[in-house]
This record gives sequence, structure tokens and C-alpha cells, in this order.
Amino acid sequence: MRIGNRTFDTANHTYVMGILNVTPDSFSDGGSYNQLDLALKHVEEMMAQGADIIDVGGESTRPGYTKISDEEEIERTVPVVEAIVSRFDVPVSVDTYKSKVAEANLAAGAHLLNDIWGLKADDKMAGVIAKYDAACCLMHNRNEADYKNFMEDMKNDLRETLRLAKEAGIREDGIMTDPGVGFGKTYENNLEAIRCVGELNELGYPVLLGTSRKSVIGLTLDVPAKERDTATAVTSAYAVWAHCGFVRVHNVRANAEAIKMAEAIRDGGLHG
Repeated sequence: MRIGNRTFDTANHTYVMGILNVTPDSFSDGGSYNQLDLALKHVEEMMAQGADIIDVGGESTRPGYTKISDEEEIERTVPVVEAIVSRFDVPVSVDTYKSKVAEANLAAGAHLLNDIWGLKADDKMAGVIAKYDAACCLMHNRNEADYKNFMEDMKNDLRETLRLAKEAGIREDGIMTDPGVGFGKTYENNLEAIRCVGELNELGYPVLLGTSRKSVIGLTLDVPAKERDTATAVTSAYAVWAHCGFVRVHNVRANAEAIKMAEAIRDGGLHG
């Protein structure tokens, strides 16, 4: 997969996308990095710890979040994207489902769009991604957790998303899919999405698993968001065995180490 000037060997390695929330209200780290100097310091830390991509988010998508205007989201994200691109050699992703926000950030130098609605919330999003020859992460989502056969329904939903991507001309080597843990799913659905995530490889694109500090972990362990990193690392190790190309996480060091250990076990130390 190609993102920016980097090629990712997702057949043999699981890469780390580090989360940079520049929001005041994210469920896990809201308000921690919504000042530019703090954001850039955190990017530097994440890269040192093993982040391969930085994912910038300007609007919280936690349950019950407050939707903000396109203009406010652009004001939060574009200066951060511009600063990262000018200072660091790392692919930059922007977490948004809004085409105006996407276009502003792609024009500012972002390399990847991370769309939690898989091109279905904004009918201009696919065209914007294609216009800038950008990569994209296309996540599964639904308004209601109403499924007949959960995994088959999820794959069919993603097939529809991939049809939209193809029709818009998004390049084949710039697409990854995401099962959308925590979005439009029950607790049991979320566990199944993690357990069966490897099935999404059937769709023909790299898969990203994003479980970091999410409610499925909190409900399982009865711990607050900032105490869910160990369990998140377990899911990242599992992602290696499920042949996921990427994980999206808050604690880069813990998850990069979990991936390195899991790959060493799987490959007999060939890449160590």
C-alpha cells in the first residue's frame, strides 16, 4: 500500500498509526494536544516510539459527541497538518468524514483520509480523495446495530463502500478497510469484529484494526479509558496473527512492542 511517499509491506508487517487528537473533548485524551507545540511534541514522541503514520483528529466521535462545523474542524486540524508535514518525514492521516475538511487538509499536505463512514456520510468525499490521489482508510459503520449475519453484513457493507471508491477513481493501492470497532455495533458485535477481523482480508485490501482504549475493553475489564493500554496491546498482537496491515492506537510504544514480539514469534525472529 502506498501512503504519501511510503510503501507499506502489509503482507509481512503490521504498522502503527498513532492517534493525535487536537480536540478538547476526546473520550481518552481530550484537551491534551490541542495546542500546536504540545501536538508537535507528541508527534515527535510517537515517532520515536515506533509510529509509522500520524492520524490527526479534530472532532471527537465518542458516543454522545458534539458535532462541530466544518470551519471549526478545519481551524483545528489544518495548522497541525501543515506543521507536521513541514517538520517531520511521516505520512499524515486526517480523521474526518466531511469532504470540505478533507479537501482543506489534503491541500495542506495530508496523505491519507480516515473516514469513519466509509464514503457514505458525504457524497463528495470519494471524489476529493481521488482528486488529490490520496490514500484512505474506509471504516464500517451503521446508524443501528441491526444485523442478520454480522460478519457477512459487515463485509457486504464494506463492498458497497469499495464500489463507491472504485467508481470515484480512488487508486487501488491507496485503500485500507477498518471493521469499525465501537461504531454501530453491540458489545458482542465488537468482540466478533475483533475475533474475525482477518476475514476482511477477503475483500482484497489491507485491514486496520482500531480498538485503542475503546468501550469494548472497558466493558470487558471494567476499567477507565486511560487504563486500557495493556488490553489494547493484546488486540494489536492478535492483529498480527489476523494479518492486519495496521493498528490505530494511543500508546504507540506498548503496541509497537506487542507487534514486534508477536511478529518474532510468528516468523521465528526472521525480522528481528
